[in-house]
Amino acid sequence: MSVKKIQSALISVYYKDGLAPIIQELHKNGVTLYSTGGTQSFIEELGIPVIAVEDLTGYPSIFGGRVKTLHPKVFGGILHRRDLASDVEVAKQYDIPALDLVMVDLYPFEETVASGASDEDIIEKIDIGGISLIRGGAKNFNDVLIVSSRDQYAEVAAIFAAHGSTSTTLEERRSFAGKAFQVSSHYDGAIQRYFAGQTADLANYTTLPAHGLRYGENPHQQGKFYGDLAALFDKLHGKELSYNNLVDVDACLSLLDEFKETAFVIIKHMNACGVATGTTVKEAYDKALSCDPISAFGGVLATNNTVDKAAAESINPLFCEILIAPDFTEEALEILKTKKNRILLKRNQVAFPKVMFKTLLNGVLEQDKDLVMEGVEDFKTVTKRVPTDEQKRALAFALKICKHTKSNTIILANDGQLLASGVGQTSRVDALKQAIDKAKEFGFDLNGAVMASDAFFPFPDCVEIAGNAGIVAVTQPGGSIKDQDSIDYCDANDLAMVMTGIRHFKH
Repeated sequence: MSVKKIQSALISVYYKDGLAPIIQELHKNGVTLYSTGGTQSFIEELGIPVIAVEDLTGYPSIFGGRVKTLHPKVFGGILHRRDLASDVEVAKQYDIPALDLVMVDLYPFEETVASGASDEDIIEKIDIGGISLIRGGAKNFNDVLIVSSRDQYAEVAAIFAAHGSTSTTLEERRSFAGKAFQVSSHYDGAIQRYFAGQTADLANYTTLPAHGLRYGENPHQQGKFYGDLAALFDKLHGKELSYNNLVDVDACLSLLDEFKETAFVIIKHMNACGVATGTTVKEAYDKALSCDPISAFGGVLATNNTVDKAAAESINPLFCEILIAPDFTEEALEILKTKKNRILLKRNQVAFPKVMFKTLLNGVLEQDKDLVMEGVEDFKTVTKRVPTDEQKRALAFALKICKHTKSNTIILANDGQLLASGVGQTSRVDALKQAIDKAKEFGFDLNGAVMASDAFFPFPDCVEIAGNAGIVAVTQPGGSIKDQDSIDYCDANDLAMVMTGIRHFKH
């Protein structure tokens, strides 16, 4: 099992939280400690002897602290192979001590960028010595335990406790080496993104923080999420998020972010089953729920305004997996927390990536996110009848939902409320019929409503079916060689139609 006892350690960390118990355990086991700067002072304040790295190397910290540990006596102590006679001989010749433990974290580069600091301050937070120590310790995991983050302190303490000494196995050292390379990869990725003006490196997603999930899409599939959920949400209540939860949360927020006015979105299996705007969160929720209260059961809910007591009282009877809001009043939380498994997430404003990736076949697809959202000003009326201002607002509302609904899709709406949708059908006619049937099932009168389609109509059948159901205005991208057939039908039957020139397929 190759158990090795730590005899000496180099400790130089930015964050000292949770460090003291490890220092004390090392001292109790007779480990020789080497350190620098603030960490050296921290150890001395614990009343524990420590050797300054400057005393080991014979060089002071120079260039404003830019060069402290970059020296053969430090890196030789980490990298020389204890089971190779020639390495041991060189170490002895140059009086290089064997460093069995390296505890180093990195300057807070990402935090400094996020704080809005100057370019000069950000550049100074690019760690050189630390990243080199981490890589050196990880490379020589056969002899060295590398602790590369304060998040690992508790695990180190647990290993020492399990062994009853400051000892580690080869398997443990190898595990920490893997974590160290993940830390260094993530750190280098953050620096690269800063210079490239990017916010996230999804192409190298394994450099992002990893969150284990209970399982994937189904219980027989494993699942992980790579990303910083803690930056995006403050989890206020409920169970852990699952794979399917996260998929629906993404769909929910992507649609919600199309709205500036108070809005409420209910998502089930990545598609909206309720969307509405209102003067209050309660009004928006009540309108959204009425669209399809059956599908809303077990859904993911989100609003872009504070959930107050009135909204919470209206929402609480519904069984839902997740409720997301920018804030909750104390009275609202008291009500909503009565359901122990309901997940309550307070959303923080975090920029989303502008690219998407999907694995398929033996490779990966990449594309820009669909960031285009046409509004009333982009409408081109192609019929004799011009939609009213209210109908134009309804069409713009319907398009927002259409963009985020699985193709083929048809959205039926009025100004500020989804009435019904046809989702993921192989025929656009079937999508329309599905939407009409659902609207009737939940008691909506489609007379005066509008329709949005994610792609063009190859035939006039959809506008004919819609007109017979009471629809008065239609939006579609246009582009069919038979566009004129649909326009002619609308003109003959007093329907308004606008074209946008933008298709929103969602596969």
